[in-house]
Amino acid sequence: MVYSEAKVIAGGLAHIPIVIGVFYFIMTFFNKRALKFAEANKSKKPEAKKVVDTKTESKPIDAVKTEAPKVVKKKHADVPVNIYRPKTPFIGTVTGNYSLLKEGAIGRVNHITFDLKDSDPFLNYVEGQSIGIMPAGEDANGKPHKLRLYSIASTRHGDDFNGNTVSLCVRQLQYEKDGETINGVCSTYLCDIKPGDKVKITGPVGKEMLLPEEEDANIVMLATGTGIAPMRAYLRRMFEATEKEKNNWNFKGKAWLFMGAPKSANLLYEEDLQKYLENYPENFKYTKAISREQQNAKGGRMYIQDRVLESANELFNMIEDEKTHIYLCGLKGMEPGIDEAMTKAAQEKGLNWSELRPQLKKAGRWHVETY
Repeated sequence: MVYSEAKVIAGGLAHIPIVIGVFYFIMTFFNKRALKFAEANKSKKPEAKKVVDTKTESKPIDAVKTEAPKVVKKKHADVPVNIYRPKTPFIGTVTGNYSLLKEGAIGRVNHITFDLKDSDPFLNYVEGQSIGIMPAGEDANGKPHKLRLYSIASTRHGDDFNGNTVSLCVRQLQYEKDGETINGVCSTYLCDIKPGDKVKITGPVGKEMLLPEEEDANIVMLATGTGIAPMRAYLRRMFEATEKEKNNWNFKGKAWLFMGAPKSANLLYEEDLQKYLENYPENFKYTKAISREQQNAKGGRMYIQDRVLESANELFNMIEDEKTHIYLCGLKGMEPGIDEAMTKAAQEKGLNWSELRPQLKKAGRWHVETY
């Protein structure tokens, strides 16, 4: 068939839109691929090439410093938190309340136990946690008293190992104001309650003071006064035969308790501690600082920080082991003294405590609960 020149030109022009469309489709497709590739590699940075230094510089022995412990934080399994809150507390029943002090002691410290078996949902907890107590009565403004938190002094199985009680170690707060002795609201309420009384309980709370799960962990405990509460729970879990059986957890590490008290009569749970010393001499060490009866190296009163300094080398040998955890519990005023002692003790090992402490904290090995 013969086409005229005009028809050929017309036919060619008719195909131009089709060609343009195909070209646009191809360009769009490759543009999208390019964008996807750029987005996928947006966050990626070229890896720096490792430079291997083939030269090894030798250092004199006395210039080598002890390295700080590795920072490897281990996660805990889920723990119960806030099963009961202030608006809906559990009403527990007091089953026991007795003094922990011996004749000649200063102040008033009681061991108080509450029955939990009627709680629904059940108020379970683990060692190292706290519960809240809402004292009866109203404040000066006619409002209900605010709750106070107390460290739990019993294991999850309770003092009777039946798993349905919780115990506290409470010191009655007293202070002088304008020549008058003021008693703490909640601490006095707790020290005065009797078996059969009903008490509003909240919690449990806290994940800061939990024990590690490893059986071969080392536990260093620094406590003053009622700060021994969580330590008592730890030690019962470690060394009470019934606890070990129930937990299927056999502690193989070393536990070292530094305990501070004003007088020997103020040492708490002493009979239990002596029993652990006798039965587990390879696993338990107990160091006391009795301020009004003992003297430090300078002739002053013996405080817990003085004992830390005396044991600096042995203590930091333990701290350098990544299996070691340190627990500090008691009055907030003990922290500066402990910090100063740790600083001096660390220096003897060629370590900088101001750098080491945050590392231990980050690794989940430095636990503090002061009030």
